[in-house]
Amino acid sequence: MTAQEREYQHLGKPRKLIEGLERVTGRARYAGDVAIPGMLFGRPVLSPYAHARIAGFDLAAARAVPGVVAVLTADDLPTRGKVASSRQTTTLAAGTVRYRGEPVVLVLAESEAAATDGAAAVLVDYEPLAAVADLEQAAADEAPLIWPDGPPKGEVDLTAAHAAIEADGKDKNAPTSNVHERRRIERGDIAAGFARADVTVEHTYRTPIVHQGYLEPHAVAADYDPIRRSLTVYTSTQGQFGVRDELARLLDLPTSRITVVPMTVGGGFGAKYGILDPLAAAAAVAAGRPVRITLTRSEDFLTTTPSPASLIKLKLGATRAGELTALHAEISLDNGVYPFTLGGIVSFLLGGYYRCENVRIDVAEVLTHKPHAGAYRAPGAPQASFAIESSMTELAHTLGMDPLELRLMNASGPEDLTGEGEPWGDIGLREVLAAAKEHPIWQERRPGEGVGVAVGGWPCGNNTAAAICRVDTDGTVRVHIGAVDISGVNSSLVLVAAETIGVDPSQVEIVAGDTRSGPYAGASGGSQVTYITAGAVRSAALEARNQLLELASEHFEARIEDLEIVNGQAGVRGVPGKAIGIGKLAQRAESRAGGPGPVVGEGRSAPQTNAPGFVCHIVKVRVDEETGKVTPLRYVAVQDVGFALNPLLVEGQIHGGVAQGVGWGLYEALRYDENGELLTASLMDYTLPRADQLPRIEPVLVQHPSPHGPFGARGIGEPPITAGAAALANAVRDATGARITDLPLREETVWRALQSR
Repeated sequence: MTAQEREYQHLGKPRKLIEGLERVTGRARYAGDVAIPGMLFGRPVLSPYAHARIAGFDLAAARAVPGVVAVLTADDLPTRGKVASSRQTTTLAAGTVRYRGEPVVLVLAESEAAATDGAAAVLVDYEPLAAVADLEQAAADEAPLIWPDGPPKGEVDLTAAHAAIEADGKDKNAPTSNVHERRRIERGDIAAGFARADVTVEHTYRTPIVHQGYLEPHAVAADYDPIRRSLTVYTSTQGQFGVRDELARLLDLPTSRITVVPMTVGGGFGAKYGILDPLAAAAAVAAGRPVRITLTRSEDFLTTTPSPASLIKLKLGATRAGELTALHAEISLDNGVYPFTLGGIVSFLLGGYYRCENVRIDVAEVLTHKPHAGAYRAPGAPQASFAIESSMTELAHTLGMDPLELRLMNASGPEDLTGEGEPWGDIGLREVLAAAKEHPIWQERRPGEGVGVAVGGWPCGNNTAAAICRVDTDGTVRVHIGAVDISGVNSSLVLVAAETIGVDPSQVEIVAGDTRSGPYAGASGGSQVTYITAGAVRSAALEARNQLLELASEHFEARIEDLEIVNGQAGVRGVPGKAIGIGKLAQRAESRAGGPGPVVGEGRSAPQTNAPGFVCHIVKVRVDEETGKVTPLRYVAVQDVGFALNPLLVEGQIHGGVAQGVGWGLYEALRYDENGELLTASLMDYTLPRADQLPRIEPVLVQHPSPHGPFGARGIGEPPITAGAAALANAVRDATGARITDLPLREETVWRALQSR
């Protein structure tokens, strides 16, 4: 037990999910469960072409299907004329389709079955156009333009939404092309750095498009009141306030007229930020009735926002002693049909894990005729880590050094620079590496045994949040928040409130509000929801505690400094057997005329800086050289968590992130042909790791407290996925001597690499 764990009564102790029972018993309510009187069921008709002109529609047969109420095109919606700049601003295509799976028509019916039959009867006259679906072909000067008049302007900047960093160095004067943005980040003298190098390592790394793999497909229900001009949306979302603001813009409604009700989220991982909401809301306005849309699994694969493919050319230079002298990276990202700025995060991480005076990073953000790219847990970090960590291990082999020692020697500290050129601030990368070095899996390894190591990191987001804490007359502490719980965070927030006030966690209830009833909170993504919201909860609970102590001071005629609250009872320190429950104190406050009034505390949180989190993963594998099959045998995940508010949930996050990292490394890829047709549009074709394909996972928690996080906590959700693919590739390198630079490490890929050793 650490000193931090001994200091607290509830925090730092494992406690089960507060909503676990309702989920496993099927009582949790999802967006797909919403039923509103008069509700219609929507079924989108998706484009079968990656690029085509819409020449016309024949909707008569669809409208004749029994139960079909309306068949809508872009011209039938109140959003007509609005230019879409992202998947989150899309309703229905107008004039041209630009990716396979783009919604073209929406059928509304009295039942799901009728909507499906109606969609099957829709006839659209397409004139196919040339499509460019390959990243490198799209970036070529002679490639057909996805947007001949220039890409639509929007505000989708993942750098700002998911991580507290800024991007600069953009070339805003470049001619129109499918490369919607170029930037260069550099420091030092890259030529001099390579001139000083005794050895160099240079490889080109490729990662595919990867789907987030959530259990619950996208779903939303919208209810519009034309008399009050008010809209209520029930949705599976990670960011209810962002959805509200976007709907207000698209529908020309004040935000006060829109209520977004976040439902239980059946998995998000960065993908659920309002993809279907504009279409459902616009359809509800057009039809004058509530509308619910729930995607099928294949539709979800076709028309949502997977993680972008990447192409990273990386060259490292080092002295014989192992000191990095130069780093040059050329990063190309396949962002699909709409602009997306993920390159800032990739650069931030790839150029920042290790100290290096001479750095040049060139980024090309590329458009293709594929679905718009989006966030997937630590967006950009698996790609960045795969490249830099594969090269670091290759550099260690070239130098004859221990791969972990090389990393320790060059690891960035608080004063060192990120890839964007700013100091990291407080980080625990060196502490994580030191803990990994001492672990038996590393200490007891033998040459060629198949043990790989890799580092991963995440800057963590930095938003704002508010909370309200009230104490009821029965002693219940109710904490009102506006944050969406996508990962069990509420089960940690109850511990924060309980610890702060001095009650048992069973006395604390989290009340998660919608955009009308809940206090503001930033989106639940970027590993920021606990970091931000816990601070607001702590502040609100502390204010409520102070009010209780003032009441107790009057009751006992004692100074506040001499009082304490333990297990929900307020009393004088050192005077056992003489106490009053906080419920009675609240009752007195509420009932006394001229008194202080109800016990209600307000809290806000807006940290000036973020709290980066780092991991070091070590994995042992077995490689079948006859088939190329890679079997992970043992996995150790060392992570700096700052302070584990609820270790049970922290370890659960690590287990889940490792599983997804194994998916990145060994199995997952959305494959498109040269015409932009998706070849892996079902779970029969898109391979996710099964439970029996995962190794034994051992989390190791390094608690390097953040000076800014509540109780020292850091964001912990994103980092666990970052290092998995790189660690697996390095383990294969250790086992076979083959350096594989393309993901995933499927049997054929590994077998071919073994033949070319």
